[in-house]
Amino acid sequence: MNDIIFLLDSSVRLAVPILLATLAGLFSERAGIVDIGLEGKMLGAAFAAAAVASLSGSVWFGMLAAIAVSTAMSMIHAFASINLRGNQVISGVALNFLAAGLTVFIGHSIFKRGGTTPNLPQDARIGPIELPFATEIGQVPFIGPIYEQLISGHTIIVYFAFAAVPITAWVLMRTRFGLRLRAVGENPKALDTAGISVFKLRYQALIVTGVLCGIAGAYLSTSQGANFSENMTAGRGFIALAALIFAKWRPWNALWTCLLFGVLSAAQIRLQGVEFLFIGEVPVQFIQALPYILTVVLLAGFIGRAVPPKAVGQPYVKER
Repeated sequence: MNDIIFLLDSSVRLAVPILLATLAGLFSERAGIVDIGLEGKMLGAAFAAAAVASLSGSVWFGMLAAIAVSTAMSMIHAFASINLRGNQVISGVALNFLAAGLTVFIGHSIFKRGGTTPNLPQDARIGPIELPFATEIGQVPFIGPIYEQLISGHTIIVYFAFAAVPITAWVLMRTRFGLRLRAVGENPKALDTAGISVFKLRYQALIVTGVLCGIAGAYLSTSQGANFSENMTAGRGFIALAALIFAKWRPWNALWTCLLFGVLSAAQIRLQGVEFLFIGEVPVQFIQALPYILTVVLLAGFIGRAVPPKAVGQPYVKER
């Protein structure tokens, strides 16, 4: 029982940045903008959070810096994709390369540590929250350990990420903004004819994308980790894009998909160094690649037909 709870607890923590990035991509692509740059936004945000938290001693200043950097990168993508009507895939890839290079260059220029930032002290990190009566309820058989070890003891970003799923579902399906957002990804011309600004809605969607990617990046360097290191996102932005397709652009499906990747990632950590029957010890590199391999296999074998928003990736030209 304790091993299962430990595995699930690790799964939740590992799923959070992917879940936030998937929800970020959901807003972007529902509005008709392909966002390959999720990886770069998370990476830039992770560096900004760690660097500012290290220099200022305040993790919340780091969080604000992460959101600001990610949103600024999202606005660059918006300008290139919406105003200039450029290729959205190329714009996103350019942001990824920009973030990969600048984070190392600026980090080395400031801290002289080869692109990494100094380790953050405990008071400059986002600490866990103990829910009410966690210790007392923890004494109750079966239910207690689940509440004390699995539900309680996470950081505020973890709870925010899981709360963001029903909020996103409600916003997209139950609000006027969500209805217009879905419409602009399906038929922007009809929305424009009704007198609603396509450009404004797509900019708003990409602002939300920037904020969510900023929080995801800050989580990596100030909560899950204690500093920034080169390429610390390790492909999570691309996994988020895969999860978005697997989830068929729906928030609740995205939650289960990201939790699946979290379980696979937690399992690979526990399998490192284990000797398998008739095989022996498997190289660590293969075990580390296992979650990505299984994600691709699952996507290829079980996704079925995933129909994206009809206008996704298509620049809109306003008729005069």
